[in-house]
Amino acid sequence: MKLKLKPLAEQTIVITGATSGIGLVTTRMAANQGARLVLAARGEDALRELRDELRLAGGAAEFVVTDVGDPDQVRHLAEVAIEKFGGFDTWVNNAGVSIYGKFSEVAIEDQRQLFETNYWGLVYGSLAAADHLRHRGGALINVGSALSDRALPIQGSYCASKHAVKGFTDAFRMELEHDGAPISVTLIKPSSIDTPYRQHAKNYLEVEPKNPPPVYAPQPVAEAILYAAENPMRDVYVGGAGKALSIASFIAPRLTDKVMEQAMFAAQKEDHPSSGPHQGLYETSSSLSERGGYNGHVAECSVYTKASLHPLVAGGLFVAGFGLAYAATRAIRENGWFNKPDSIRPQEFFEKVLNGKS
Repeated sequence: MKLKLKPLAEQTIVITGATSGIGLVTTRMAANQGARLVLAARGEDALRELRDELRLAGGAAEFVVTDVGDPDQVRHLAEVAIEKFGGFDTWVNNAGVSIYGKFSEVAIEDQRQLFETNYWGLVYGSLAAADHLRHRGGALINVGSALSDRALPIQGSYCASKHAVKGFTDAFRMELEHDGAPISVTLIKPSSIDTPYRQHAKNYLEVEPKNPPPVYAPQPVAEAILYAAENPMRDVYVGGAGKALSIASFIAPRLTDKVMEQAMFAAQKEDHPSSGPHQGLYETSSSLSERGGYNGHVAECSVYTKASLHPLVAGGLFVAGFGLAYAATRAIRENGWFNKPDSIRPQEFFEKVLNGKS
């Protein structure tokens, strides 16, 4: 069967983590474009409220209370979608949670719980989706992160899970293509996004965590997800900052380590004590919240992402991103951010590259 994705208005879409942040924005946006929705999350009250909202606006929606870390519940989610709508065309693995804290401070059971949601939940969803889509075609969309390519301190468990998500998604895509399955497999890589992400994360810090800038609205992520539901895409970075970080890490991994060590501890901490319960690792949220209340500038769109969905423009942006990464290293050197003897200086790094020594 040849791969062919339907217009959104003709699709049934399954979305996990549908009641908050990226999942909530994607759900509402898809409903506005005529898609039928099967909503999954752990909180029944929030799911019911969202379903009723969509139905009141004339949409078609069902919900299934689902802990994605339980494979039986994920299989049940797929069964309900087939029973209620005759099948589904796109499956979005969006559910996720984070932990703020150094590895030496974070309990192993919390790290395991994070992987149950972020990694195993996505694996269970991908397998359930593929079982159905092999016979009718469609899209599998996994929400990873710009941190699928580059880790940062304090959120090491989250970064590790998103690296695992990338590895699984890339391998699963190749296996499906080898088998001739008519399934488009896309990995979405958001940058720092203003959602309730940090409020839901478990927090080991003494202060409130915060998003490292630049921060983007969740709408560009939802747009990228829905674009991939209609157009086969391998992966999509949402936010030029995430792409630039990936390029910088590829070109100069050790230098990027040093930048992270200098900047990312403070960049993820507010200057006031932790104020929220931060129970999302184990408990559900009862409110439908798209935003997390970031108190700095939030970019409402991403020019890079819009352009990257068009390959010819994307090639030019890659060159621009390389230039941006080089310009960033010059700025670091000129501002004297690395004055320690053992620091790797940008100029020395690029001289090594140009001389074939690195």
